[in-house]
Amino acid sequence: MAIIETEATLHDAHRDNHTHRDVNGGWLRPAVFGAMDGLVSNFALMAGVAGGAVSQQTVIITGLSGLAAGAFSMAAGEYTSVASQRELVEAELDVERRELRKHPADEERELAELYASRGVEPGLAREVARQLSKDPEQALEIHAREELGIDPGDLPSPTVAAVSSFGSFALGALIPVLPYLLGASALWPAVILALIGLFACGAVVAKVTARSWWFSGLRQLALGGAAAGVTYLLGSIFGTAIG
Repeated sequence: MAIIETEATLHDAHRDNHTHRDVNGGWLRPAVFGAMDGLVSNFALMAGVAGGAVSQQTVIITGLSGLAAGAFSMAAGEYTSVASQRELVEAELDVERRELRKHPADEERELAELYASRGVEPGLAREVARQLSKDPEQALEIHAREELGIDPGDLPSPTVAAVSSFGSFALGALIPVLPYLLGASALWPAVILALIGLFACGAVVAKVTARSWWFSGLRQLALGGAAAGVTYLLGSIFGTAIG
C-alpha cells in the first residue's frame, strides 16, 4: 500500500485526483445538441415526405427547406433569448451599481452579513467586506456573483449564440440531405448516414455526461430512429389517403 510521505506529494495527489468535468458543457453542449436537433428534425421531416412516395426532387427540396427554416428559426430564437437575458442582467447590474454609489455603507454591511451567514467570524467578515468594497468595480462584481449568481465580465453574446446555433443546426440537418445531393434516389442511404450521425452525436454527448459513449450513442440512435420511423409511417398513411 503506497504511503504519501510529503506535504508536496499530498498536494500533487489531491490535485491529480480532485479534478472535475465542465458541468456546464462549455461550447460542446450547445454545438452538439444543435447539430442533433437539426439531424433529428430534418431526418424525420424527410422520412415523412419520402413515406408519401414523392419524387426525389421533392425530398431534396423538403430537406433543404427544412435545413434553412430550422437554422434561421434556431438562430433567431437563440439571439432573442440571449439578448433578452443579457438585457435583464445589465438592468440588474445598473440597479446594483446605483446602490453601491448611493449607499456604499449599507452595501458593505450587506456583504459582511452574507459572509457571516456562511460561517465567517463576524469581525473577519466585516474586514473582508471593507477591503473588497474599496474598488467599486470589484465590489460590483462580488455583489453580482453573490446576489445574482452572474459574472459581469462573462455575459453571453447574442450574435455568437445565433451564429453557432445556425451553424450547428445546419450541419446536422445537412446529413440526411447529403446522399440525395450526391445522386441517391432512395431513402435508405440517407437513413444509414443519419443513423451513423445520430450515434456519433450521442457518443459525443457522453463527453459532458456520466454515461458511457456506447450507451449515449445507442440511446440517441434509438430515439432519432423512432422519430423518423413514426413520421415515415404517417407519411405513408397520408400519401395513400391523399393519393
